[in-house]
Amino acid sequence: MTRIDATFARLREQGRKAFVTYTMASDPDPETSFQIMRGLPGAGVDIIELGMPFTDPMADGPTIQAAGQRALAAGGSVSQTLDILRRFRAEDNETPVVLMGYYNPIYARNGGVDRFLAEAAEAGVDGLIVVDLPPEEDSELCLPAQAAGINFIRLATPTTDDRRLPAVVRNTSGFVYYVSVTGITGGPAANAAEVGPEVARIRAASGLPVVVGFGISTPEAAEAIAGVADGCVVGSAIVKLIGEGKPVAEVLDFVRDLADGAHRG
Repeated sequence: MTRIDATFARLREQGRKAFVTYTMASDPDPETSFQIMRGLPGAGVDIIELGMPFTDPMADGPTIQAAGQRALAAGGSVSQTLDILRRFRAEDNETPVVLMGYYNPIYARNGGVDRFLAEAAEAGVDGLIVVDLPPEEDSELCLPAQAAGINFIRLATPTTDDRRLPAVVRNTSGFVYYVSVTGITGGPAANAAEVGPEVARIRAASGLPVVVGFGISTPEAAEAIAGVADGCVVGSAIVKLIGEGKPVAEVLDFVRDLADGAHRG
């Protein structure tokens, strides 16, 4: 049982939904990024998604694209992301951490996939979301990650129909990330009435918890979406505050309000 599996089992026993946050590693700099990350569990975060900065994102909206540029300017990289996680693991060996990003920085890095997975496992990575690797490419990273004890978490979207869904969930583990809207991060608000039936469909096909992201930016939205799913993800709204230079304590207060909303769901 991975940390992710254990977290969902605990939340089920407690009758609570998962609250997941996304922040970009090294944004606006490695130290501030670490200070925010270390404060997330105390602010009510159940699972942390940590973005790996990349020059050419596909699914990220302007807010997270800007975060990636700030991180790269501060020396952000896969290696620096793992270093931040190692610091976090020295203090917290329980909170699941999922790295989210793109395949190029993994594949092109010296040592490639094998080195990345070895270092990721050593650093304490629990899961990977790599948005530009479809199921047809599972042999590239998904299956090796599973063999290394790291969950590979797949995205399902409003356009993932019943013909495509079995392929999407076939080798997925940990949870399924449902993208609530067709578009990029930081887009229109998610609609719980539309999301609920899709969550049920994906949960039935996968047998896994379904966590919903994109279009969630307030405690009320977090409560509504968590109420029809197994959890929700907030990213752009948090990253926006970081980009505005808000103090770490203010960012964490905002996260705490979001977590309270999600847990009410």
